[in-house]
Amino acid sequence: MDYILDVQDIHTFIGQYHILQGVSVRVPRGSITALLGRNGAGKTTTLKSILGLTPPRQGKIMFEGNEIQGMLSFNIASLGIGFVPENRSIFRDLSVEENLKIAERKKGDYAGKKGFIFTLFPDLKRLINLSGINLSGGQQQMLAIARALVADNCLLLIDEPSEGLAPVLIEQLMKAIQQLSAYSTVVLVEQNFLVASQLAEYYVIIEEGRSVKEGKMKDLTNDKATIQHYLGAA
Repeated sequence: MDYILDVQDIHTFIGQYHILQGVSVRVPRGSITALLGRNGAGKTTTLKSILGLTPPRQGKIMFEGNEIQGMLSFNIASLGIGFVPENRSIFRDLSVEENLKIAERKKGDYAGKKGFIFTLFPDLKRLINLSGINLSGGQQQMLAIARALVADNCLLLIDEPSEGLAPVLIEQLMKAIQQLSAYSTVVLVEQNFLVASQLAEYYVIIEEGRSVKEGKMKDLTNDKATIQHYLGAA
């Protein structure tokens, strides 16, 4: 299988705390892969370690066949990795369009991608001149994902996209993520197992800073004992 990302036994510390104690994640090209686990398991830290925001002290991270651990976050992102953080982190005082333009990696990125972005998120086109502070939670999440699409990213790391959103907005976001996965490989952290199981083809379960199980999502959805044991969901 062709893996665009291969995280091999990484160990990451935050201060004195040994957060990741052996996490491995293999991501097939063109897939949606979900990182699953209880709160505090280390899922978000895994995404941040891939991007170099919390650099691992041990282990290897291969992207497109090249080692990237130890590189600066800016340089890792420039290889074609987009990140949508859990807290969205949009610029609240800037308009929707300004938020998108500022995400350009090179001049013309926004102009080249805005048609695709507004097809995925038609609400953003309607709200193009509205400031981020005036957007709803769902609209902010759409903008956060849209920003990661402005540059040419072949891998998207998306952290908890459905958190705090109404069911109708979750459905809209799921549809958009499914559509964009035709263009970019997606690694998704998602606490809502129903959402993750409907979106992802593959999964990795992380428990107490270690990856403990991986496979095809269709097999996990039929394994109620594993779901209950690791995720606490029936």
